Amino acid sequence: MAGFLKRLVSWWDGQSFGTALWTRRFGTRVGEDADGNVYFNNADDTRRWVHYVGENDASNVPPDWFGWLHHTFALPPTKDPIVHKTWEKPHQPNLTGSAAAFARPGSLRRADPKPASDYEAWTPE
Repeated sequence: MAGFLKRLVSWWDGQSFGTALWTRRFGTRVGEDADGNVYFNNADDTRRWVHYVGENDASNVPPDWFGWLHHTFALPPTKDPIVHKTWEKPHQPNLTGSAAAFARPGSLRRADPKPASDYEAWTPE
């Protein structure tokens, strides 16, 4: 019962009850990415949406699917895969605010904060 109530009123952790109804009624499954996010569209392809695995975070959508969701590509990556260059790095979601976020050397957020060595305090003589 608690899971149903959570889905009924929440949208930030997976699909809401309304989205599940809309998808069941009008959605056609188009594909799934490597992270498990599932992509849908409606019959005339005017709407495209994604059901996230876990938290609803748009930065979890890989670039291939992002282009399809925003009508940049007519065909989804399942039908017309994008050829990636050898020098391209794999997709990584936005890590801001997480423990894996970038922190400069000397930052207090780092596990090993090192004192800045390019500064010398002034002392009067």
